[in-house]
Amino acid sequence: MLSKKQGKWLKEGRDQGELADYKPWMKISDISSSDRSHRVFGHKTKLTHHLLSDLELATFLFLEWSPTILDIREQFPLNYDITLIVAEDKQVKHLSVRDYIHIMTSDFYVFSSNKNYSQFALQAKYSRDVR
Repeated sequence: MLSKKQGKWLKEGRDQGELADYKPWMKISDISSSDRSHRVFGHKTKLTHHLLSDLELATFLFLEWSPTILDIREQFPLNYDITLIVAEDKQVKHLSVRDYIHIMTSDFYVFSSNKNYSQFALQAKYSRDVR
């Protein structure tokens, strides 16, 4: 079961659209970040991106200036039906908040003109935060 907030985000069309019409699952105003957060205009997407750390900013800038990158979607939600199956398969508890399923995200979902890697997800995490 999703939380009221996540249900509202689904109704708002978050995680939908492409390029300038994309709406990230989480925005800076939705959560508190332990690092500095940034709102940065993307020239490829014509969209203001919500980046939750300096490392996400650096990753975004690398993607923004890469000639093969076509679209950048930040705070991209993972399909919770699939993450529930993976958690069950690996025999670990799925992330939840107050007994509500928490929809996990990838820091970036990227579209590229590279035929071998036309779409891929990226996580931008500091080594100190990886457990």
